[in-house]
Amino acid sequence: MDSQIGEEAEHQGVIPDKRYFKIGEVCEIAGVKQHVLRYWESEFKQLIRPQRATSKQRLYRRVDVENILIIKKLLKEDGFTIPGAKKLFAGKKGGELKSPLGKNKKDAMDLLHDLKAELLAIRQILQDE
Repeated sequence: MDSQIGEEAEHQGVIPDKRYFKIGEVCEIAGVKQHVLRYWESEFKQLIRPQRATSKQRLYRRVDVENILIIKKLLKEDGFTIPGAKKLFAGKKGGELKSPLGKNKKDAMDLLHDLKAELLAIRQILQDE
């Protein structure tokens, strides 16, 4: 069983060349549980819009899976809250995430990380007083 978990983790983030994905496949790709994915779906309704098969099973498109991976990165790695991630991508267009950071996304993300570090340092100073 442990080797299976390792294999799943190794394949996370890699999107197979398919048109539609079942919820279990998306969970394996993104490395999240089904209830988390369903919650994100309810919070990011314009970004994650699975279709329903006749069996009422969710079928995610490639763009949905790509958006889920971006949302996961924002929430889990970059420390965004759900409202913060929603604001960041308020400029969404055509079912795809459009970053307001534009071409200089890396520079802007570096700036945001530096700003966050400074704010955390200020918070620590205030807590120590």
